[in-house]
Amino acid sequence: MKRSFLFFLVLIFLLIILEVLSVYFIMPFPGSQLGLGESDSANTSLGRVELAYWLHRNIGWLRAVGWLLLAYPAFRVMAKPRRAWHRYVAGALVLLYGIVFYEVNQEMMADQMFKQPTNKRVVPISQNKIPLNKLVLGFTAMGQATAYPIQLIGYHHQVRDTVGGQPVMVTYCTVCRTGRVFSPIIKGQADEFRLVGMDHFNAMFEDKRTGSWWRQATGEAILGPLKGTSLSELAGQHMTLGEWAADHPNTRVLQADSAFTEEFDGMKNYERGLSKGKLTRRDSASWQPKSWVIGVEKADFSKAYDWNKLVKKRILSDVVGGEPVLLAMAPDSVSFGAWSRRVGVQTLTFHYANRRLTDQETQSVWTWRGHCVAGPMLGKRLDAIPNAYQEFWHSWRSFHPDTERDNAR
Repeated sequence: MKRSFLFFLVLIFLLIILEVLSVYFIMPFPGSQLGLGESDSANTSLGRVELAYWLHRNIGWLRAVGWLLLAYPAFRVMAKPRRAWHRYVAGALVLLYGIVFYEVNQEMMADQMFKQPTNKRVVPISQNKIPLNKLVLGFTAMGQATAYPIQLIGYHHQVRDTVGGQPVMVTYCTVCRTGRVFSPIIKGQADEFRLVGMDHFNAMFEDKRTGSWWRQATGEAILGPLKGTSLSELAGQHMTLGEWAADHPNTRVLQADSAFTEEFDGMKNYERGLSKGKLTRRDSASWQPKSWVIGVEKADFSKAYDWNKLVKKRILSDVVGGEPVLLAMAPDSVSFGAWSRRVGVQTLTFHYANRRLTDQETQSVWTWRGHCVAGPMLGKRLDAIPNAYQEFWHSWRSFHPDTERDNAR
């Protein structure tokens, strides 16, 4: 009987550990994530996530084996305990396991904590209820523009939509401050995704067809049958709804789902960097893990630019991957744009003074959106740099380990 009790104890504790480990490495528990340290890279330390994936794929039969092995010693301990207190201890541990099982599988699962809209409404700007000073991730396709407020998609983590006849997956990770728009079509077929957890503090999604796990910041499948495959990224822009609507007067706007009013209220200060959460608040100083940067990718090169410097200087000029780049700050000091400085065969050099943006070559006047409004180049528009993002410094360096820091003038 003593052996039965000891066997019961070992098995019940192993089952509890199994449940905890199934979520530990893919949720932000102490010590479970990498990505905030200077030496951390998303290209290393995949072992813990591989273990989590293996557990995720095999936990069903592992539980079943554990329950079968537990059944007999549990019966012996409960029916004929050697000590009366054995029965009470066994009962308490079974109750504890039940609580852990429920918490892990109902309360701690990422897709249970951050749910999809139950009543998704995307309306014309004329019917919009979202304040114009709210930040959005904007996307256009086939002449149709749509704005997705960060306060909403930051909670949902992903919203599926169709823009200009094109299916899109609009994603946001608040811990990395990464907004990305992807095509959900994989090998010619649209798939569905659910939020499964995080890796290097970045949201991970699981596709329905193969169960592969995908990083939100890069759109790459890191585990599963589709490992190494990448979702096609679509160009989104980060600005206030007012600035987006000024450039896209016929835009549609995602509206708040009343089923998640409390969750959206908890996100109202996030976009301005005033969140109280340790994982989502902003470092106001430069080049700290939670400092804001603008990351730019071009031709396999990547650079990060200090947000504070851009706010102060209003424009930054540089070359990334052979492309002359202009970063421009809007008058609201919240919206920004990234543009190519090439116009035809000419590369322009920009200067900002007295609240005017001009090019030195022709003295034409430009807006922060890259539109020429006066001078010899009147009517010209700078081409947008599609892969330019605002995010936390720890995120950018994790997923771009070879990135260079700002050397713009």
